[in-house]
Amino acid sequence: MPTKLKKRHLMDYGILIPYLILCIFGLVMVYSSTSYDQLVHELNPMEPVVKQAVFFGISLVLIAVIYKMKTNFLKRKNLSNIAIVILVAALLFTRFAYNHQVNGAYGWIKLPGMTIQPAEFYKIIVIWFLAVKLAGRQNLINEPGTKKRLLWPLVIVFGGIGVVAIMPDLGNAAILTLIAVAMLLGSGINFWYSILTGIIGVVGSIGVIKGIALLGQQLGEKLSSIPFSHALERFIVFQNPFDYEFNQGHQLINGYYAFYNGGLFGRGLGNSIQKKGFLQFPYTDYIYAVVVEELGLIVAVLVLLLVFYMICQIYLVGIRSTDPFNSLMCIGIGTLFMVQVFVNLGGVTGIIPLTGVTFPFLSQGGSSLLMLSICIGFVLNISAEEKRKKYGISLGR
Repeated sequence: MPTKLKKRHLMDYGILIPYLILCIFGLVMVYSSTSYDQLVHELNPMEPVVKQAVFFGISLVLIAVIYKMKTNFLKRKNLSNIAIVILVAALLFTRFAYNHQVNGAYGWIKLPGMTIQPAEFYKIIVIWFLAVKLAGRQNLINEPGTKKRLLWPLVIVFGGIGVVAIMPDLGNAAILTLIAVAMLLGSGINFWYSILTGIIGVVGSIGVIKGIALLGQQLGEKLSSIPFSHALERFIVFQNPFDYEFNQGHQLINGYYAFYNGGLFGRGLGNSIQKKGFLQFPYTDYIYAVVVEELGLIVAVLVLLLVFYMICQIYLVGIRSTDPFNSLMCIGIGTLFMVQVFVNLGGVTGIIPLTGVTFPFLSQGGSSLLMLSICIGFVLNISAEEKRKKYGISLGR
């Protein structure tokens, strides 16, 4: 193998090609899921997909810029510290000062022609921040006193997660929590912590979901008078949506109909029935249901397999990395993708309460696409760096 190559020759196509396929497929589905509603309201049917395509173009530029960076630049503690302080401040501003409500939550900042969701970008900042902090403590991770040195970084991270939760954005708060826990467990701490955390996490999650649902049932009509009532309603409805068919359960039931209508081969691209006013958010939360209805279960499973293949490739880069920072970054990003897919599909299929989390790369949403693309840029950079070290290659311009 040559000892000197340009960095583009080390590109990990096992990650890049699935990313490109999913994004292009996402543009097709954004057009399919939004065009009917645009036409009904006498608007340009191309407007949503053009906006999404612009974000896709910006994403490709960001990936190229991040890929060109040296990983040592990303390891700077001061840089990650500044980034997380800025994002936590943005979350606080969005929740308590800006006061712009969308669907019962305060998570968006409205700009000319678009809206930005700081909670989306907080995900990658948390991964980066924790990777820097945990990688710098690898030799001390199980030593007495290390917990104290990790206290303030964890206070900052979970403080930001708390702000996300009270927006309320419970879906993203849950994703952020699971990312942080996965990175802590992957940092080299004692094996028994992993077992204990897993048991507490499973039992605690079931207990919380059942407890909130029982509380909501006890409150009955009084539920609407308490804070975050619309979020609590989702915990009640998902267990038996047909009891709430004509109100809160309407969205979930029509998602089921979309799955049923699609069958194995689908009704054909653009021919979804449920997107025509039955599903409130066919282009974000329920984009996967529209994929099943229009293209069938076979295509939908192939899409899911492609996503999982990309996630496995990301985890493999992390497992094979010789640098703890690189490894932790990939563990965090792989967990982000995996958990986000689970939370979206879990909500759509009724396994867990619906949270409003988008399906990666397919759903409409500029903030989500930019954040996920930044993650891909980080992983591609790390993969190239690990290949360079493994084969002793020097990089030319």
